[in-house]
Amino acid sequence: MRVFLVAGEPSGDNLGAALMAGLRTLVPDVRFDGVGGPAMAAQGLASRFPMSELSVMGIAEVLPKYRQLKRRIAQTAQAVAETGPDVLITIDSPDFGLRVARLVKAAAPQVRRVHYVAPSVWAWRPGRAAKMSQVIDHVLAILPFEPPLMRAAGMSCDFVGHPIVAEPLAGVEQAAAFRAAHGIAPGAPLVLCLPGSRRGEVARLGPRFDEALIRLRDRIPEIRVVLPTVPGVSDMVRDMVRRWPVPPVVVETGAEKRAAFAGADLALAASGTVSLELAANRVPMVIGYDMAPLSRWLIGMLLKTDTVTLVNLVSETRAVPEFLGRACQPGPMAASLHRLLDDPEARKEQLAAMALTMERLGRGGEPPGLRAARSVLAAAAGGVRR
Repeated sequence: MRVFLVAGEPSGDNLGAALMAGLRTLVPDVRFDGVGGPAMAAQGLASRFPMSELSVMGIAEVLPKYRQLKRRIAQTAQAVAETGPDVLITIDSPDFGLRVARLVKAAAPQVRRVHYVAPSVWAWRPGRAAKMSQVIDHVLAILPFEPPLMRAAGMSCDFVGHPIVAEPLAGVEQAAAFRAAHGIAPGAPLVLCLPGSRRGEVARLGPRFDEALIRLRDRIPEIRVVLPTVPGVSDMVRDMVRRWPVPPVVVETGAEKRAAFAGADLALAASGTVSLELAANRVPMVIGYDMAPLSRWLIGMLLKTDTVTLVNLVSETRAVPEFLGRACQPGPMAASLHRLLDDPEARKEQLAAMALTMERLGRGGEPPGLRAARSVLAAAAGGVRR
């Protein structure tokens, strides 16, 4: 069996690597081709060009590279047409992957086309699914409520589990060691501050999160704050907390982040998949998010749900409090954080929603990479189009 994969972001690289491992388990002589990063390379993929060329976001970043990206789209589609794989799998990054799929459909319509990670049509722009169905045969969904939406648009779709359920978690010993290493008393409330992984998010949310946590510390002086961050924004994060009388702990390594999540009692986090990381670690949370005024207005006009937090959506509850747009203010967020520390029932409600979320995302079942592999095999055989 020959499989051509296209990933454009680190998250897609990880999804692709797990899928490749699953396919090799089921079809030992499978052969891989395509574009990916280091995780997929470790599974045997010789990427046709560096995946980093595709890891660009936003108009300002894309425009200078438009011609190069357009050339890479054409080159990738031509490679698929020339090699004639059994299946093409585009992984997330729809701006690149779906353009490749469209060219492949025209040049080599016999190649089955699979897209991994459904577009979030449940939140906004539902027309994306119908547009995708013009070039994609089958979708691998990572959220359990997505398959009916994809099928309604004309594609077959399987829920294959969310990658969060396969992520390693730190244990009690690592959490205790983390506290000891940073001088955090065993009984001191440990609060995570997660203002995002992009510079724009940190610039917009950081000062509000900062002020909310200072207000919380004024009410509960013994709390300690940890800021897990990434290299691209760590300088902004460190500048943000210089005025704190008790400096927060800033961590960047994967091991320390896992230990901090395992030992945390509470979190103030930007909206996004981090809510699932917190749920996996049973950390009660408050979510805050805001955008530039024009983006806020546009998203507000298009948004189809009354919540954007995945724990709320998957568990079909509203257990996680959200402060979005103009409501993303320090005072209300601080009060909500205090309630979660002070009210056992509020914590119990969130923990129940988190447990249900992780169950529905596939925890305890077959690994998502293997489930995705089974779905791909069915798609390649032509047995899933409905």
